[in-house]
Amino acid sequence: MLILSIAIIVIIPILAEVIRYFVVANLASGDTIHAIPNILDLLYSKNRGVAFGMFQDGTIFFAITTAIVIIVAAIFLIKNYKKSKLFTVALSLIIGGGLGNLYERIVHGYVVDYLRLSFFPPICNFADYCITAGTVCLIVYLIFFSDYLKSDKKKQEQQDEASEEA
Repeated sequence: MLILSIAIIVIIPILAEVIRYFVVANLASGDTIHAIPNILDLLYSKNRGVAFGMFQDGTIFFAITTAIVIIVAAIFLIKNYKKSKLFTVALSLIIGGGLGNLYERIVHGYVVDYLRLSFFPPICNFADYCITAGTVCLIVYLIFFSDYLKSDKKKQEQQDEASEEA
């Protein structure tokens, strides 16, 4: 499982950079290619902010914040990678996507966004979708498969029982 995690974490930033290279090499800023009509557009947009272009020109702050999130996620992954495949894949996607975007911010000062779905119009990039997929998987894991929420429920039940006995 650890090998799969490392592979995901290494491959995502590489793929993100390869895709970014082809977008920058083949599209001018603002150009749009309707890759799958009415579903997927490819375009070239420089994003100096965060999700959906919010908080422009905060490159240093976002790089530091991203690095902290990656470190925290990596610590959780190292301590808990044997818990669940879903948990491991979720954190690996988040870390890999974070590394892809962090690399772009540090090297270029911005992130190149190039994917727009018809049903989700903000422009994103491959790393953003990896982070999103990882976050969704992590939420599913926490809600349905983790003992974390179950232990909170058990603690609450024990407290309720203790207060009833008193």
